[in-house]
Amino acid sequence: MGQQDGDAGVPGSLARVLAEVRDERVAQDERWGMQVLPDGTGGHGTVAAADAARDETETAARAGGLTWRHILAEEVMEAFAEEDPQRLRRELIQVAAVAVKWVQALDRRPAGDRPGARDRTAGRRPEGDQPGSGDQEVERLPGDDQPGPRDQTVTANGRGGAA
Repeated sequence: MGQQDGDAGVPGSLARVLAEVRDERVAQDERWGMQVLPDGTGGHGTVAAADAARDETETAARAGGLTWRHILAEEVMEAFAEEDPQRLRRELIQVAAVAVKWVQALDRRPAGDRPGARDRTAGRRPEGDQPGSGDQEVERLPGDDQPGPRDQTVTANGRGGAA
């Protein structure tokens, strides 16, 4: 697979990560069905919180301590502050793009530095790392033969995370 725009230095990276996101979305729909919920964005304090997240990101960047957490938190808080559906959609696309880019950054790390690289005895989680009530373990996803974290946990709220 050749290098494409958005591959973040790892050929095929973007297609693999987006396939994992697609698979997670399918799993969410299987578990929760179609959900019709209010946005819950805008409102008291959200603009101030977005401004604070932006300031924290800028301060960290100036100090040489910028992290993926800063960038993603800023994008999430900007989405939380948005009331206009079209602008909210743009902000959520930015959230998704930053999250995908962060996953790609994880995938570029040496194998021992990747999440999921910790010891697993007989497929069990290390002590103190047990899923919460209602969590469903999904051991492997398509693309397991590719470099990067592949073990996923689908939590009761339908969100997935690296196991």
